[in-house]
Amino acid sequence: MGTYLITGATGGIGAAVAGLLAERGHELILAGRSQERLAALSRRITSGAHAQTQVLVRDRNGEPGAVRTTAPRATARTLALDLTEPRRLEAALAAAGLPDRLDGVVHGAGVVDLGAVAEQDADHWIDQLMVNLVSAAELTRVLLPALRAAEGQVIFVNSTAGLRANPRWSAYAASKFGLRALADSLRAEEPSIRVTTVYPGRTATEMQRKVHAQEGRPYDETRFTEPATVARAVVAAMETPADAVVTDLTLRPRGKKS
Repeated sequence: MGTYLITGATGGIGAAVAGLLAERGHELILAGRSQERLAALSRRITSGAHAQTQVLVRDRNGEPGAVRTTAPRATARTLALDLTEPRRLEAALAAAGLPDRLDGVVHGAGVVDLGAVAEQDADHWIDQLMVNLVSAAELTRVLLPALRAAEGQVIFVNSTAGLRANPRWSAYAASKFGLRALADSLRAEEPSIRVTTVYPGRTATEMQRKVHAQEGRPYDETRFTEPATVARAVVAAMETPADAVVTDLTLRPRGKKS
């Protein structure tokens, strides 16, 4: 089993990815802002439905035999990180005593604050760029030795805003266009590491609820992709055989679900 670090682990997509990896018995490092929420997620995904499953094996006469588990029990540790302060991340990771090998990093953290260019001051730009781009770059830099040791994988959960910028989305889209450039450069620089960018369209998360409030529109989660659907696509990319890499993956909602 592998070791994976997930940022934004308590968010919709991050938590869904963590759940799927836990079902497979991996060792997880759950990173986010709230230690309380991280601890709750850790308890949830390492017990109950995400715990290892036992299978009763019967002999040829139908009598109970050995008990076999389908996968080893997942383990999870938590790591509180403040992505608004990328200069402090290296020290925080050093203090955490992370393993020397990492099979993957999933960059799932992100913030959004909409506004026209004429309305958004420097602080709005800085806040989104620090969390969405600079912290991802800094975490990747610091974790590269562990990723190289395992010939691991980096997943950037981007956005379709990283492919096209719309009115009032300039700062957020700029951060996501930058994240795309980071992924493309990293892929070219580190041939032993697989790098994937996932571009989800509108997804039924609390971030999307906030976006709709900023847009002044009612929020209807049935119109959007489920976080679990995006998570399945992320994990499928991670489980692609080692002789190939999924470089870019775009998901868009099909519309209102019945």
